[in-house]
Parts: sequence; structure tokens; C-alpha cells
Amino acid sequence: MNAGLSIKEHGALDFVSLGALNHRVDPGIVPFSKAKKWQVHPSGGEYNVSANLANCFRLKTGLVSAMVKYPIGDLIAERVRLMGITPFYKYFEHNGVNGPNMATIYSDRGFGVRAPVVFYNRANEAGAQLKPGDFDWGEIFSGGVRWFHSGGIFAALSETTSEVIIEGMHAAKAAGAITSFDLNYRAKLWNIWGGLDRAQDVMNRIVENVDVLVGNEEDMQLGLGIPGPKVESKTKLDPSAFLGMIDKVTNLFPKIKVIATTLRNVHSTAHHSWSAIAWIDGKSYQAPTAELTIHDRVGGGDGFASGLFYGLLAGEKPQDAVNLGWAHGALITTFPGDTTMATLEQVQAFAQGDSARIQR
Repeated sequence: MNAGLSIKEHGALDFVSLGALNHRVDPGIVPFSKAKKWQVHPSGGEYNVSANLANCFRLKTGLVSAMVKYPIGDLIAERVRLMGITPFYKYFEHNGVNGPNMATIYSDRGFGVRAPVVFYNRANEAGAQLKPGDFDWGEIFSGGVRWFHSGGIFAALSETTSEVIIEGMHAAKAAGAITSFDLNYRAKLWNIWGGLDRAQDVMNRIVENVDVLVGNEEDMQLGLGIPGPKVESKTKLDPSAFLGMIDKVTNLFPKIKVIATTLRNVHSTAHHSWSAIAWIDGKSYQAPTAELTIHDRVGGGDGFASGLFYGLLAGEKPQDAVNLGWAHGALITTFPGDTTMATLEQVQAFAQGDSARIQR
């Protein structure tokens, strides 16, 4: 047992995630209303974690998702291959006019006191059309799988996506895998088809099947409907409110052995104070605090989850696993895009306290 988790030592796949792929368009510091050009970053919370674990942490990962046969789908599928992920797709034909589509996420970077702005075009999104029965889980897990992951953004896309998550988790459990879920509560998405009450009903049904939960105290209160403690936090780096939720969450969901989140104080767009906290098998572990100079903040949370999951899969001590997640999440904010460009050696060095002095 590692951190209270019974993790299989071997499997054809170390990690499989389930979620919707999208592409994030990024005009840099220019607002979209004034932008003349932008970069494209293939993305998706669940994809990001599989990509990070394959590309930086050298694990064998898979991704279960929807893919549309048109040029934007080709662009995204190419990045999935380049990151070293084994894909398991339900394919959709594009009609040449209105879809189905791979969703577009619009996200500028802001600057200084001007915050980043994020909005979506998820019209006729292929990922939202996924339903139970679309995937042969027995075939996907046939060689063995050690860990299965999904998240709240995918759960929020339609009335059927959450049922796919539950179906996948049941199959993963039958295959002996650890299951994890990132709450990632997004009011904009849930408001389209049921709002807060619907979100809490769906998320509770999913989390009943979960061993490892990622989310802060706000995610737990809004996404799961669990009342929070009256804790006055002096700073966003204060873990008191998060730790005050643990007993309520674990009493409601006793299968959970790990709950973790990042801690971030935003001083300006380019200056964040960064830490992380995890409750692991009855004890809490907090990472150091780093002062980050941010290039692109998107993906830091998925970067933390990736490093934490790697540490647990690799049998690291709980504090070391938390520090690996914290270090990897910090490094991701120094690169453009949503996924890693770090090496395992860089993550390990930063987790152990190395500075940004030039490496010769």
C-alpha cells in the first residue's frame, strides 16, 4: 500500500484519462477584440495530464476521447501522437459546415493588473456527444492499467458525458486501477444544462467511485454541495479552509485516500506566489512556497496533478510526491501552451530546491 492506495506494479498502460480534446487559441497579451494573430495549443484537462505523464515523466499513458475527421482534428491528433500518448477515439465525421467540432477555448494572457479572459465556443462539440457504450473498456484495459482519471469539465459537457465517466470508472476498478477525478467546477458550463443542483448531483455520483480527488475548498463546496468551515484565510496560501473540508469529504466519500490542490496568490498576471497541499491517508503535506514569474498560467493545476500522480505511481514518499507536483506545476507556467516542456530531471531538481541559475 502506497499512501493508502493499492497501486498495481505493472500494466500495459500506467495511466489512462477520459475527457474532451479541444484547442486553445492564445493571442498573448492582446485582448481578442484587438488581436490580429494567435497561437494554437491543443488542450483539455484530462489530455494535459496524460500528455505530461508521458512526455515529462516517461510513463505509458492513454487517452479516451472524441475525434473529428477534419483539419482541426488532425492538428490535435498530431499533438497527441507527438506527446507519446496512445489514443482511443470515437470518431465523428464533419459535415463541412457546422460540425461536429473540436471545441475552441479562447484565452488571452492579460498583463499586469489586467486579468486573463477566458471564453468558449463548444457549439456542436464532438466530446459532448460521447455516451455509455461508445468505448470497449475491456479492450482498452486488456493489457492492464494502473490508474484511470477524468474531470469535472468533461462531466459538465452534456447529460451523457458523466455517465461515460462512471462507466469508465467501474471498468477501471474491475481492472484493478486507481481512480482519480479533478472537480474543476466551471459554472459557465454547468449553467447551460442544469446549474448548481445538477452539477452537485452528477459530481456526487462520480466521486463515489474515486480514490484520489483534486480540487480546492471552493470546488468541494460548489461541486459537491458540502458546507465549508468558517475559516478566515489571511492569504490564498493558507491551507486552513481546504483542511477544514477534509473530514466532511471523507465522511461522505470514505473510499477517498488522497485529496490535493494547488495554493496560489496572484499579485499580478506575471507574479504569483505558488504552493500546494495534499491530505494523504490521514496526514497533510504542504509544498514550499515559490515566487513565480509567469509566462502562461494555463495548465499549472494539471501540471501539479501530473507530478503528484507520478510520485504516487512511482512509490515516492507522500511529501516528495506533493513536491514533485508543485515543482512540475510551477515549471509549466514558464512555457507557452497547456502541457509540459520540462524534463523529469528539471522537475526533480526544482522539487529538491534548485534555483534558476544557468545550467552548463
